[in-house]
Amino acid sequence: MTTYHPCPDDDGRPVVIRQPSTPTPLSHWDDASRIATVLPGGSLPPMLNGLAFAPWADAPAASEGWSACVAGIGIEEPPFVLPAGMAAAAGAVILEDDGRVWLVAPSNGFGGYSATFPKGRVDPGTSLHCASVREAFEESGLQVRVEAFLLDVRRTLTYTRYYVARRIGGSPAAMGWESQAVHLVPLARLRQVAVHPNDAPLIAALEDWLACHGPAR
Repeated sequence: MTTYHPCPDDDGRPVVIRQPSTPTPLSHWDDASRIATVLPGGSLPPMLNGLAFAPWADAPAASEGWSACVAGIGIEEPPFVLPAGMAAAAGAVILEDDGRVWLVAPSNGFGGYSATFPKGRVDPGTSLHCASVREAFEESGLQVRVEAFLLDVRRTLTYTRYYVARRIGGSPAAMGWESQAVHLVPLARLRQVAVHPNDAPLIAALEDWLACHGPAR
């Protein structure tokens, strides 16, 4: 039986999921020591850590709206110096209040990632903050707030700034077509799930950041 993502791709074509992910029992969501996994349109508890899971109904549909979402963010961060010939990108390392971290499973292992942190290229005329929040929503279904600079990472074609972010709304079951599952993972188990070598520096940077700032909001 062929499994399709409930969302078509950006060109309106159906997305076949060749090796579907497996959801975890609902009980995992309330246990901070467990990995919790949801599939597109899957079942979730009504809330987690006092914050409801509900689709972001009025999520922006254009660049202007995304820019408005991040207006007034005042965080300390170094200048972003884009190397010649590379495209700017931004991503989010999303923390949950119970100490776990959100990861996305790219559809069909795109880019060689079984699980990773949401990221994407910066649209012309928008900011790194904007791209970070937009990509977090598109890939994980979550509405997030950018809280701190984490790390700049050079890839083959992109130079990516990652931010520490927090979930403030949304629903991971409403992930877009680029993700076939969303995971909530205990910090101690991140390296078991985000196994791509490109994510190792991010996990190390997050551990260092949490050692200085702690998990509190």
